[in-house]
Amino acid sequence: MTISFDDFQKVDIRAGTVTRAEPFPEARKPAIKLWVEFGQEIGERKSSAQITAHYEPEALIGRQVLAVVNFAPRQIGKFMSEVLVLGLPDADGEVVLIGPEQAVANGARLY
Repeated sequence: MTISFDDFQKVDIRAGTVTRAEPFPEARKPAIKLWVEFGQEIGERKSSAQITAHYEPEALIGRQVLAVVNFAPRQIGKFMSEVLVLGLPDADGEVVLIGPEQAVANGARLY
């Protein structure tokens, strides 16, 4: 399926820094609760991410990630996930987070 550039621009992908991360044992699939700071315009948002194969919560603090910030919030158990943190599958299908190669401003938009 081919999309137009206007379609692409509807997806708001921003860089943010993980400020807090906690295990999420109540989730159906193993996950980590993330709090990500996206700068003054967007602020801090929460996400539930199934990234336990490669990441420990404490090691994620300070890491920059990319996330879709304009999805509708989604209830995951008792936790409201507000953004979709992005990743790619490794050879086993486990999520590897993607983020900028160099530090960028929180809230920087992908283009």
